[in-house]
Amino acid sequence: MPVVKLSLSALLSESFGFFFANLRLFFHLVTIPWIASIAIRLVGGALNQESMTAVLVEKALDIVPTVMFMVAWQRLVLLGPNRIGRLPGLGWSPRETAYLVHLLKIGGITFVLIAAFVLTIGTMDYGMLTTGAPIDPDAAHRQALAAPLAVGFMVSVLLALRVSYGLAATAADVPFSPRLSWTYGRGNGWTIIGTLFLTFFINAVVTMMATLVTLGVMRGVLGAQEAAAVVTWTVALLVSYAGAAVAATVQAVIFRTLLGWREGAALPATT
Repeated sequence: MPVVKLSLSALLSESFGFFFANLRLFFHLVTIPWIASIAIRLVGGALNQESMTAVLVEKALDIVPTVMFMVAWQRLVLLGPNRIGRLPGLGWSPRETAYLVHLLKIGGITFVLIAAFVLTIGTMDYGMLTTGAPIDPDAAHRQALAAPLAVGFMVSVLLALRVSYGLAATAADVPFSPRLSWTYGRGNGWTIIGTLFLTFFINAVVTMMATLVTLGVMRGVLGAQEAAAVVTWTVALLVSYAGAAVAATVQAVIFRTLLGWREGAALPATT
């Protein structure tokens, strides 16, 4: 297998350039998954806004529309607009099932660890952070139990980022696995991790800024209360999907560059 050295700046430049060059297609593909995510968020908020279990269930359900969008977007990157297939959200096919299974292999342990961490530590009592506040033995015990989970979560995130680019192969109907992602990515591991981490970090920052600006405008300028939350969720979810599109583009570009992939060609031999 020929050695290919990835460049973080080149990956980001190509990925962001592709996204902004295809904004019209983004809005076309994201509409139904975006609406589905809004519906899931509204139902979750109406049922229980305090339970951490409810929040985790909501996040798990939101994977379904996200997978539909990611599959379509990565097919756009690798195969072009004529090979996307049905509009994401109009149906579920074996391709989405294979993608979801691959995603669970990559991030399943990470989700389990963060769920265990959240359920173990419980609700944070910010009063304990003040100077001179008495120490709650039960809270201290829970935090001690959660510390190894936090370490395991961080390690699993790094490993998940390292092999996540293989999802693009599954979107293009190429049989692939996390083990193959690890093998083909040798020599570029930290570049892959760094590029994807930076992409997700930028997405998180932009989503937070969009949330704060929207909420400020709705409440401070328009004086809305209940409607402010709905509009803020709507904007935040759209920005989050935009970030997911950029991350999916990065994964697809990494896959195509590392393997020199083109449709119909066999994968290079592993050594």
